[in-house]
Amino acid sequence: QVQLVESGGGLVQTGGSLRLSCAASGRTISSVVMGWFRQAPGKEREFVARSSWSWSGEITYYADSVKGRFTISRDNAKNTVYLQMNSLKPQDTAVYYCAAGRSHPEYDFWGQGTQVTVSS
Repeated sequence: QVQLVESGGGLVQTGGSLRLSCAASGRTISSVVMGWFRQAPGKEREFVARSSWSWSGEITYYADSVKGRFTISRDNAKNTVYLQMNSLKPQDTAVYYCAAGRSHPEYDFWGQGTQVTVSS
């Protein structure tokens, strides 16, 4: 079992930044894929970014809608994954979820979510 707790959400103006954190317990994240997803009101949950760890280091992927603005990173020593969000737009408003799994897109564990609201 892996427990995931997100934090760092809030209200920010267009163009602002936020950093989300996802603290994991129960298993080391170095052996799993960590992902960020989001769900806006009335919409389906969508992929945002993911991070996996290999012998060569961290491997990351991003949704086209956030590429160049968001950065996923992990601190394996702290068992925490982050999502740095810059140049935020109103359409980034959503509940953001952290997830862990053996491979993308099969995630076995999910956090409770943290609300991000971007005002125009």
